[in-house]
Formats: sequence, structure tokens, C-alpha cells
Amino acid sequence: MAHADAFEEFEATSLFCPRCRRATPARKKLLLVLPSGNKYDYVCTECGATVGGKTDNDARAFHTTIPPASPRDFR
Repeated sequence: MAHADAFEEFEATSLFCPRCRRATPARKKLLLVLPSGNKYDYVCTECGATVGGKTDNDARAFHTTIPPASPRDFR
């Protein structure tokens, strides 16, 4: 069962684009920073259409973002 952990996470380099009607190179774009992990969109590098998505389970980026302003800052 040691081989099951060999591939923890995949990164897509090319995906099928419905607008271009073929597999094209894809660029990963950060969409949201969530408490449970980050949400990414994969975008076609030729036309800019969204061709996929991914959510990871790494919450470290959420804890390094700027905390929300307190209500007393708006007085």
C-alpha cells in the first residue's frame, strides 16, 4: 500500500477547452482562500475560458491573510 501515497496531488498542465474544442495548456488561478483550503480555477491559456477547478486542503494560506477590521476602526 506504499504506492498509494506516491501521488499526493496532481497539477493539470493541459485540459479540454469547450470553446477551443481541443486540449490546450491550462493556467492555475487562485479563486478563493477558504478556511478549509484554497479554491483554484484552471483557465485556457489561449482563450481564457474556465476549463476546470480544484480545491486543496491546505489551510495555511487562510491563516496568513489579513484579519478583518474591528468595528471600532470605523468610528
